[in-house]
Amino acid sequence: MAPDFYTDGQGRVRPITGKKGGAGAVVAAGVLVLGLVGSTGVAGGGGLLGSSAGGPPGSAGVAARKVDGQKAAKRGDRDGAWQRMGMRRLDDRVRQQVECLSASHGEVREFFTHTPCTSLDRMVIAVGDGSGNNAVLSVAWVGFRSARDMRAFKRIEDRHGSGDIRPLGASLLGLADITFTGHYYGTDTDGSTITIAEAEPAAGHVDPETLDALAEVAAYLPRPDGSRG
Repeated sequence: MAPDFYTDGQGRVRPITGKKGGAGAVVAAGVLVLGLVGSTGVAGGGGLLGSSAGGPPGSAGVAARKVDGQKAAKRGDRDGAWQRMGMRRLDDRVRQQVECLSASHGEVREFFTHTPCTSLDRMVIAVGDGSGNNAVLSVAWVGFRSARDMRAFKRIEDRHGSGDIRPLGASLLGLADITFTGHYYGTDTDGSTITIAEAEPAAGHVDPETLDALAEVAAYLPRPDGSRG
């Protein structure tokens, strides 16, 4: 289980934000990710992870990169969003469906029994910094009939131990199992749609602050092309 605190680049102990104590949905990650990382790094030299980074990461540096990454994500520049985080996309898969009940568990699933969603798009994404430090992200876009229904869902989804939308089966990427803990978590809302993103380390060293920032960037990604509103 990931720690509840991390030490930032200035030596301060800080809490990890996110949805603590989630039910731990399992996704596959690791095997393919390791094979996909090449010897060349991200443009600009290295990422912001560990000693391979182009300079000391520092909490201010990660925070600034996160803001830039979110701006790129909102513009629909997916690859640019990862580049601003010192990463590159290694692989991803998307699945779309019209109901959420079968893809959820816990109180989240109970919510869907009386307030069904109108659409569900899920994506699993592998990213890495080119130096063996890799992460896997789960992103889900959930549509509702109204903004009121979406807000009611968000109150449950954000709460400790409330269940979750299951990540895509990561066998789609041919990866080994990783458990999404909910420690590294981000959401964004747009009208009657909520985007839920989670991150976990897959290989090498990805520090908690960076994982949290990756999830918060992923939450700003637009729905995949061709998905329902």
